[in-house]
Parts: sequence; structure tokens; C-alpha cells
Amino acid sequence: MSIPAKRLLVTGSSGLIGSEVSLFFNSQGFTIHGIDNNQRAVFFGPGGDTRWNQKRLAELIPGFSHHELDIRDRAGVLALIHEIKPDGIVHTAAQPSHDRAAAIPFDDFDTNAVGTLNLLEAARRTCPEAPFIHLSTNKVYGDRPNTLPLREMETRWDYAEPIYANGISEEFPIDQSKHSLFGASKVAADIMVQEYGRYFNMPTCCLRGGCLTGPNHSGVELHGFLSYLVKCNLKQREYHIFGYKGKQVRDNIHSEDVSKFIFAFFKAPRVGEVYNLGGGKANSCSILEAFRWVEKFTGKPMRSSYEEKNRIGDHICYYSDLRKMKAHYPGWDITKSLEQTIKEIVQSWSTRLGN
Repeated sequence: MSIPAKRLLVTGSSGLIGSEVSLFFNSQGFTIHGIDNNQRAVFFGPGGDTRWNQKRLAELIPGFSHHELDIRDRAGVLALIHEIKPDGIVHTAAQPSHDRAAAIPFDDFDTNAVGTLNLLEAARRTCPEAPFIHLSTNKVYGDRPNTLPLREMETRWDYAEPIYANGISEEFPIDQSKHSLFGASKVAADIMVQEYGRYFNMPTCCLRGGCLTGPNHSGVELHGFLSYLVKCNLKQREYHIFGYKGKQVRDNIHSEDVSKFIFAFFKAPRVGEVYNLGGGKANSCSILEAFRWVEKFTGKPMRSSYEEKNRIGDHICYYSDLRKMKAHYPGWDITKSLEQTIKEIVQSWSTRLGN
């Protein structure tokens, strides 16, 4: 008698991380159920449309089940999870832009905070033993990282104190800072995921992502730093830099490495955990440094403009301290370098744009 395949429910399955997680878990023998209603196209316009990725999943994953559901639909979420009874839930669906949130505060909070609560309660009622893995964000730290002493270098900012040589750890405070409305709605979701873990003893974790990226990202100006930058270069559009001299630093992690960590947590879940999920210092770069990397692979110059005013709540320098992740899951590590990641993004956009 054959053992039925484990069922994984992925929200935001047509997005970058959702699609990569779906493909990876399917390669490990899982049956995949995806929730996505292409809300990204509503938030960002045609450039954010992810239907192409939904079609790709249907072609690549045997038996893939797509559910056209908005996670704000509480009754719909409760009914679907009761029907599927998943063995694990990976929650990647979100309104992901801190700039966009200010224009759509109700949509932002209802999607990020209330949508997450809907999923958590549905899981508690139906499958409380199933690992619940939530894609949070480093924006939960607000602009507190900007209060750290920094040193200005030729092409980037960096931390001035040795204690932050490995980046920002999970012990860093989230209070008394400006988060943006997006950051605040994600804090609410983050805390709720932790609370369902601790209060109800459910296997949950929050992955506070840096720049999660990869070749299948539908990057737009307000979200998707490297992908949008590559797209601008290939189309010879002007990339607009907001403040900090273009020296602001981000750590970038390939979606494949994200998926591998999620799988590691699924196999050995913990209760109410938090991890700073990024590329770490080795995979960090400033906007100016990213320009040079992209030019190297495309052979085209970056066209850019500069505005002195920075984006509200934007980090001057942020990269993740990965030591807790590696200590808890020693079999996991970064496998895709920044150079390889950018190269793959360039190849993907070149194909999509017919370059």
C-alpha cells in the first residue's frame, strides 16, 4: 500500500518565493496546493502581474492545485484549509511594499496582518501540528538600524562597531522606531505567528527576510530591488536612487536558498521561532555596487537619477546575521553567491524581454 504524498499549502504561490518553494517541495515528493489571486498586479499594476508564474507552476508541477482565493476572505480560508488538511503551510502572500502601504493602508493591514491571522486560526482549528512558516521582513526592525554608528566608504555604508560585524541579529529591538505602515502591519503578523506558536504550542517561525530575490522575480520600482534594477538596465530605463548617495546596503539571498531553509525547518520544526533570513555580509551590496555587477553581465551602462530625499523608513545599511540559522540548522548554508544570483536574474530578464 503506497503512502500518500504530504500536502503543502503555499500562499502567494505565484510570487517569487511562493513559486520556488512550490517547485522545491514538489521535487521532494510533496503535493502542492497554491493560493494566489494575482493581487500583486492590483498593488503594482501590469508590471507586477504574476499570472505567467502561475502558468509555469501548472506546467512544471504534476497535480498542482491552484486556488484563486484572497487571504482576507476569512470564511474561504477556513474552509479551504479544513478541506486540504495540509501537512505544512508556507505563508508568502503579502502586500510587500512599504512605499505602497501609505496609499492603501486598509488593504495593506488587512492583507498582511488580518490575512495572516485568518491562516493561523484556520491552521489551529484543522492542523495545529503542521509547521507554519511565515515570510516576515527585516522592516519589523523599523529604522532602528539607522541609529547605529556607520562608516561611509567609497561605494557603501557599513557598520562601525565590531559587534555588528556579522550583521543584525534576532535580538535587535523592534520598538521605538519608524517602521512605515507596511512594517507595522508585518510586525503585527510577525508577533501573531510567534504567539500562536508559544500560546498554542504550534510549530511556527517568522523569517525576517532581507532582499529575497532570484531569476523569477517580477521586480517593480517599489519592490524587488535587484530584479527591477536589472530590468531597467536591459530596457535602458532610468533607475531612480532615493537618498544616501546610492550607498545604502542590502543583503541578497537567492530564492533557492530560501526554499532550502524552509525545508530544513519543516523537517525539524521549532515553536515560535524567529530568524533573520538574508544573504549575510558576503551577499550584500549597495545600489552603486549593484550597478557595476549588472553592467558587467549586460555590457550596458546604468542610467540613473538621484533624489536627495530618502524613502521613509529606508535602511541605510542592513545585512542579516546568519549565525542563529546556521546553529539551529547546521546542514543549511548560502549556496548561491551574489555574483551568481545577479547573473541568473540578468539571464532571466534577457529571455523575458527578448534581448
